[in-house]
Amino acid sequence: MRDIIITPLDEAASLVIAADNSGGIGMKPDDIISVPYEVLGYYSTRVALMECMAVGGNPMTVVLQNFCGQEAWNAVISGAHQALNELDIQGVTITGSTESNFELLQSALGAIVIGKKANQVNLKTELDYSNELGVALIGLPLIGDEVIQYKSQVAPLSLFRFLCEHADVEAVIPVGSRGVLFELNQVFPCALLNRRQIHTEVVIEKSSGPSTCFIAVFKKDAIDQIKAMAGSYFHSIRIKSE
Repeated sequence: MRDIIITPLDEAASLVIAADNSGGIGMKPDDIISVPYEVLGYYSTRVALMECMAVGGNPMTVVLQNFCGQEAWNAVISGAHQALNELDIQGVTITGSTESNFELLQSALGAIVIGKKANQVNLKTELDYSNELGVALIGLPLIGDEVIQYKSQVAPLSLFRFLCEHADVEAVIPVGSRGVLFELNQVFPCALLNRRQIHTEVVIEKSSGPSTCFIAVFKKDAIDQIKAMAGSYFHSIRIKSE
């Protein structure tokens, strides 16, 4: 189950609502991870945007629930704009609310992205595994301070959008806190994959924090093109049956 709801509007289109939240990350003294609020706004918005687009949604509105304090609002909004700019998406409105009656000891931020998808979009959330499919991880799973320290290993949003729109890509799955193996079993639910079946250089049970990486499933014939486009972000995943 993904952090999204898809609600049919009519025969042609559906509404997509995606959500993400962060807690204990920010600039307050009791925060677990210390980062500027612009970074927090960027990554929270990034995750919800990726979830929306991974099912074929076109983002229309970003809603931010700010528990970091009124003084953080402009920085949070700036981070959200940065994510949209990286995706080269125009016309997305940003709104939200700040808890200003009480000051929390730790920072918290919720992000909701509302989008619209055409019902005939081919991107899938579940597939039957086949040897005709190629699977790769784009980017590396990073969490906490690693997200800042190894920023160059975070999958670019521009590459994410490119693969979402690629004709030979069957599924694009953002990886979250439960890791690559969990997400592989979400996209291939009938395969019942275990650790021994997955051959890759990446730690597949590690949290990917704010979706610093994503799984791409594609027609095997397209591997050279996708590998060339992804460059050093491309990490092969081979699945063997037991």
